[in-house]
Amino acid sequence: MTFVSVVNSRQIFDNNFLASPCLQGHHDHQVLVQENFSSAAKAYNDAIRRSANDLIVFAHQDMVFPETWIPQLERALSLLEVSDPNWGVLGVYGITKEGNRWGHIYSNGMGVIGTPFEEPVPVQTLDEIVLIIRKSSGLTFDERLNHFHFYGADICMEAMKRGMKCYTISVFSIHNTKFNLVLPKEFYDSYRTMKLKWKEVLPIETTCVRISRSDFIMYRRRLREMYLRHILRHEVGAERIPDGRRILESLRSIPGLPTT
Repeated sequence: MTFVSVVNSRQIFDNNFLASPCLQGHHDHQVLVQENFSSAAKAYNDAIRRSANDLIVFAHQDMVFPETWIPQLERALSLLEVSDPNWGVLGVYGITKEGNRWGHIYSNGMGVIGTPFEEPVPVQTLDEIVLIIRKSSGLTFDERLNHFHFYGADICMEAMKRGMKCYTISVFSIHNTKFNLVLPKEFYDSYRTMKLKWKEVLPIETTCVRISRSDFIMYRRRLREMYLRHILRHEVGAERIPDGRRILESLRSIPGLPTT
């Protein structure tokens, strides 16, 4: 298995992703650290080319994976080997075309989201916090998305265009994010790129915003951001914890969470 992360802070990476208990003592897994890339698509495509393994896990640098992570992933893969061996993209948090969200994760500023579920759930798109593909699928990331947004939704749409389904799997993960309430201009630039590229199949549900012909939800979001920025002067919902392992330790006391 190959793990890939785009890194712009070695401290965040070292105290979260690299410190994940599931990676400790497993020297057979390849870890690719992608630095100094202008977009997620370019970084991830480079990693696909360099991956020594067929199964590739792309994850944010501030993700923390507990000890249970790899066994849970292996269980999901074994289920898909029976039900849909030609799957396209997997993730730990996604949304259906009807707007139903699926996943079982912890997100800083929001707490535990979702509950465990048995079978992989087909979704329209997946959140970029974790994306899993097989190198042999031939899937790659679209480098026309020249920032760090919507590349997960796009590769899901590419998979479905090729007749492959995408799934949320019940693999408990921790996202030690800096919870920004206001998104950068690049997010909306990428939104417009996605809208133009997939105009024939709109709307597309993503975990951040619906991409639609009318743009109603997007404009509503931008108005809310303007209110937060200019009236309330409040742009951050939660700051990142310096060491993500502290979150994991705090969650161990919650009954039923698969953290050990």
